[in-house]
Amino acid sequence: MPAPSASVERKHHVIQGEHAVSDDPNLLMTTVLGSCVAACLYDPTRAVGGMNHFLLADDADGARFEDEAMRYGAYAMEVLINDLMKKGARRDRLEAKIFGGAKMIEALNDIGRANAVFARNFLRDEGIPTIAESLGGRRARRVEFWPATGRVRQREVQEAVPPGGRRDPAPVFGNDVELF
Repeated sequence: MPAPSASVERKHHVIQGEHAVSDDPNLLMTTVLGSCVAACLYDPTRAVGGMNHFLLADDADGARFEDEAMRYGAYAMEVLINDLMKKGARRDRLEAKIFGGAKMIEALNDIGRANAVFARNFLRDEGIPTIAESLGGRRARRVEFWPATGRVRQREVQEAVPPGGRRDPAPVFGNDVELF
């Protein structure tokens, strides 16, 4: 698998409820996840990939508009797969790498766990192998995905707390993990 070009010309930040698909070797897709989940799907034969970012595992039956429906796992996954197929990918060649699903707030329901379980089950039911995952935990993640190669890099977001307990507003990234 060729490495991405040394100079990434374009970045696309995939926000909550969004997805993107590309075969551009100079494009880097990024997102930041807490309890949300992002699926990075890739067809190695066609060299095309895509990323989504969904907030909730529940279905989108009650959604009134498409942008509302994209917040839900089932809809976000189907739209991503369909757009990959429009770019020449084949469902039987897709590979998945999934991220997120952290439990960010102790006192609340574990939405992240529900999102992670949904993503695993959806991919299993659709026959799309998950070749890498980083789900759960208690820290946010920054994910970088090169859709034309399938390469993914994840960095955990670590909150910096200086002496005296005041929080630094800028996150510190560490624990790089590269997935090829």
